[in-house]
Amino acid sequence: MTLLDLWLSRSIPMCLLLQSLVLMALCFPSASMCPKGCICLRDPHLHGLNVTCSQSRLKEIPPSLPVDTVLLRLDHNQIGAVPDQAFHGLRLLRELNLSYNAVETLGEGAFSGIEATLQVLDLSHNRITSVHKDAFARLKARVIVDDNPWHCDCALQQAIGGMAHNHEAAARVLCRSSELRDQEGRPFLAVDTDLCNLAKRTTDYAMLVTMFGWFAMVISYVVYYVRQNQEDARRHLEYLKSLPSKPKKPDEADDISTVV
Repeated sequence: MTLLDLWLSRSIPMCLLLQSLVLMALCFPSASMCPKGCICLRDPHLHGLNVTCSQSRLKEIPPSLPVDTVLLRLDHNQIGAVPDQAFHGLRLLRELNLSYNAVETLGEGAFSGIEATLQVLDLSHNRITSVHKDAFARLKARVIVDDNPWHCDCALQQAIGGMAHNHEAAARVLCRSSELRDQEGRPFLAVDTDLCNLAKRTTDYAMLVTMFGWFAMVISYVVYYVRQNQEDARRHLEYLKSLPSKPKKPDEADDISTVV
């Protein structure tokens, strides 16, 4: 065997080893890139990472998510809030699963930065009662919002109206409570009243009642003031009448006789 053959026989296994290491580096990101409690796998078909943090006892959204995350699963945790711009920078994110958590409300910027790419957003089985009216305004994704204790009010009506698939989302919303008492426990689609105008009418009515109360109080004060002055005037007149008459002087009596 020549030296060339010997070198080639040793080089081929080395090349295969290097190729395997490169493939492993591509398919399995380093531990520093993947959040604690999560599994990060590279999906060659999606050209990004599939990050799975399911059932990891998370109480908040991991702060350092890989920027090339395409699929993110945060379901079955104890996440209680979605801060504004929590996913900002994940410009490749297509699917976000936040189901089976403890989220109670959503702000205007909860999904800021992922509006253009997100295709599916699962918020089912949380504790969401209210959302900002523009929480879903710029999303093009299909939003799953069923099994939440929704409070059906003006903000929710505006938020659902701004969804790309609003009819599908509205069909899954059940009003745990509502601005209209007779709508409690009924599907959101059964609410055929403009809740925003209802809130405005309620506010106007409250202002009218308040103004009427102030007006009645002013009238009452004026009436009291007039009556009190009349009473004081009557007492003063009675006091004047009770005073003794002024006696006539002798000079005044003589003058009167002379004139006569």
